[in-house]
Amino acid sequence: MTPTARPGRSRERGSWHLADAEHRLPTLEAVSWVLTVLGIVALIVLHELGHFTAAKAVGMRVERFSLFFPPTIFRVRRGETEYAIGALPFGGYVKITGMSPEELKGYAPVAAAEAILPGAAHRPPDGGTPEFELDPEITRRAYCNQAPWKRIVVILAGPGVNLLIAFLLFWAILLVGNLNGASALESLIPSVQTRTATTSVHAVLPGKPADGVLRPGDRIIAVEGRSATGATAIQRAVGAHRCAGALTEGCRALTPVRLTVRRAGQTLTLLVYPAYSKSAGRMLVGFDFGEAPKRFGALAAAGAALSEMWHVTTQTITGFGHALTSAKDRKQISSIVGITQDAHETVVAGAGYALVFLGFISLILAVINLFPFLPLDGGHVLWSVAEKVRGRRISLLAMYRFSSVGIVLLLFLVVNGISNDIGRLGG
Repeated sequence: MTPTARPGRSRERGSWHLADAEHRLPTLEAVSWVLTVLGIVALIVLHELGHFTAAKAVGMRVERFSLFFPPTIFRVRRGETEYAIGALPFGGYVKITGMSPEELKGYAPVAAAEAILPGAAHRPPDGGTPEFELDPEITRRAYCNQAPWKRIVVILAGPGVNLLIAFLLFWAILLVGNLNGASALESLIPSVQTRTATTSVHAVLPGKPADGVLRPGDRIIAVEGRSATGATAIQRAVGAHRCAGALTEGCRALTPVRLTVRRAGQTLTLLVYPAYSKSAGRMLVGFDFGEAPKRFGALAAAGAALSEMWHVTTQTITGFGHALTSAKDRKQISSIVGITQDAHETVVAGAGYALVFLGFISLILAVINLFPFLPLDGGHVLWSVAEKVRGRRISLLAMYRFSSVGIVLLLFLVVNGISNDIGRLGG
């Protein structure tokens, strides 16, 4: 917002306000970036916290909870779990004992065993060479030794939290009635109407009949002497006027439409001669209506939020397929760098836009994590279900052999996204 001198203030005083605002701009910019990073970090933390909480709830042993990836720059141990912060801000992870059966096999010196799993090393009963042998209690609590339903619950808890975040943010925006947020949601899926036209004048179109008669901010309270109940009623009254002959582009109505407006606390009656617009197929006076968020009850807001989520989910899945086959679509992919830049722009634009974007990213994070390739969450769910159906454990080699194609494709898109962001940042 550009500061201006207020009436009654000296030019020097106004200039001081301008200089003060310009001095604060770097601070505001820094704050907006901090909020952006904190928002994205919160999504990562809450995703991993979902895995962590579910694992603890079903009795699994959690070795590490890490924000970001190694190298580790901070760590602290609380009980059996180590909490860490990594140097590479590309996500986070929860390390649960025995994510694969191979982790529970083999032998190693005591020192190494203690370094890997404190309290897990034991000496053989015959007093021989120290060996690495997991404590039976740790083995029992290992991920791979849990029932498939427990594993599925733990894995789905991460994306489940992201889905819940997206739903709550979309639902709250619609329920509260934030115009910026409603506009952002309607841009995601135009078929779900989240805004409604008001009887106020948002903008007057240059060169049109209303130019010089109506002003932005006018509120139309009556048309042709009747109360203006909404934008549709005003359009209907304007459309009732006709030109002298055949309707041609720009022809002027024989009679003016009488508008009663509120302007700066005063009530005015204005006359405007509508003109025919061939593109619109009706008579117009030439102004844009203002907008307001559509009113939603709690259940209606929930239904609209779910519709938004379903649309984004289907678009993400089809977009993934198109990106693999179309160079044009691949140009639209962004990495975490581009996502952070976009998120920053929405933070600057306003809270409504920022919250919708945060919900959007949370939903995308959930959808991509549910793709059925290891090491994504969907891959773990797929193989847990397969094990239940098959009745016996599936080897890790077979799992990764099946997932290798998907992993390569995902890495290809990640590298492509980073390349796109480098190109954008480089101009």
